[in-house]
Amino acid sequence: MRRGADAAGSLHTGRSAARLFSHYVRFNLGAGMEYRVSFITQVVGMFLNNSAFIVFWLVLYSNLGDINGYAFGDVMFLWALSALGFGLAGVFLGNATHLSRTICTGELDVYLLQPKPALINFLLSRMSISAWGDIAYGILLYAFTQPLDPVRAGLFVLFSLLMAFVLVSLRVFYHSTTFFLGNAEEFAATASDLVLSFALYPGSIFEGPVLLILHSLIPAALIAYIPVRLVHSFDPVTMLLLLAGDGAVMLAAWGAFRLGLRRYESGNRMGTRL
Repeated sequence: MRRGADAAGSLHTGRSAARLFSHYVRFNLGAGMEYRVSFITQVVGMFLNNSAFIVFWLVLYSNLGDINGYAFGDVMFLWALSALGFGLAGVFLGNATHLSRTICTGELDVYLLQPKPALINFLLSRMSISAWGDIAYGILLYAFTQPLDPVRAGLFVLFSLLMAFVLVSLRVFYHSTTFFLGNAEEFAATASDLVLSFALYPGSIFEGPVLLILHSLIPAALIAYIPVRLVHSFDPVTMLLLLAGDGAVMLAAWGAFRLGLRRYESGNRMGTRL
């Protein structure tokens, strides 16, 4: 009986989370589409901004031919992966970048007072409109620069989803330092940008202490370099290690947020969200 009750509870929780996710996607997309010209301008602008970098890499590879074992297609895979992962994070879990500000202003109370998981509720409640441009760019860049192999495409989608979760988790982790050190918004934004910045360049050009950092505090290896290696030569053990590493980052972020809540001082803001 106990197992049956647990299973029913898990099923109910899963359905509630799915309904919450669906509600926020519809609400945020509808809010963005109220200003359609602005919506389209942001999406197209982000797409064009990303596309400009292709010219840079074409010129560079036309002169070098190879960068420490990374071919042009490998770098384009990194860019497509980063764009899609970043876009998914911004569209569906876009409020992560506002966590420090929400903590400092006391507006986190609004989410803590609701009968929903506070962190998930908070992350889902905002959408980055321009991130739709990143999603479109990542998909098209992959389609035009990579072999259209079903297995490879499946891995690309999987790694993009994992990147989105890890990026959001890292933002939550960095922003959660606000609970302990005061407003860490600038630090969190800089650290998050560093993760993406390193992920866009061939991992083989980094050595020594920098490489160690890229496997730990700024885990670009986890979200970009290891996926590239797995796409070229899939290894089940490496895949399991990658999943374990991603899971560790997510747990660390959740733990930091939960620990921070114990130190959180309410802003006495009484508000409701429909």
